[in-house]
Amino acid sequence: MGLLKSFFTNCAHPKGRMGRVILRFMNFGHAPLTNWGLSLVDIHDGWTMLDIGCGGGATLQRLLRRSQNANVHGIDISEESVAKARKVNADKLDKQVFICQGSAEKLPYENDMFDMVTAVETVYFWPNLPDCLQEVRRVLKQGGRFVIMIEVVDADSIWTNVVEGMTAYSPEELKKMLDDAGFVRTAVHRKKPSYAAIVGEK
Repeated sequence: MGLLKSFFTNCAHPKGRMGRVILRFMNFGHAPLTNWGLSLVDIHDGWTMLDIGCGGGATLQRLLRRSQNANVHGIDISEESVAKARKVNADKLDKQVFICQGSAEKLPYENDMFDMVTAVETVYFWPNLPDCLQEVRRVLKQGGRFVIMIEVVDADSIWTNVVEGMTAYSPEELKKMLDDAGFVRTAVHRKKPSYAAIVGEK
């Protein structure tokens, strides 16, 4: 159980060899959820987008495929994740793809910078979530979209006992938090077996 707990806790902040294994798994395993969640937004060409908790960098590639001449930014608290994401996106790095290390709690971006911000399987680990949501809203352009994609949709999930530092939120709880943070036209989307996307607009 200790090894299993260590493995899944590494999901929050991938480190070392185990972290590299997890990042490869994330790039593959999160694809169905991410592709479905992104299909809920009418993404335009030329958008500037941000993926918070970019992990192994696969979501950045998926964003680029949906927007011609886009600029895509990724940020992750894990040094291992940043290195992997840069490697995966090496052909477009510092041209269309820009990746840095940092926290959702203090985003190193200007106000009103992004047309869309995404967060795939990561809000469980954000500290002071209401403050992070204010940061997301700050960096979004007026009318910009924030898309949260999650698989753990039960606030009492057993995963919170396995993964250290994880807080699970129901989709309805996340929608209310977006409402409280000043987002408008918020909506919860669900897809079986356990996918959920919570979308809000600035």
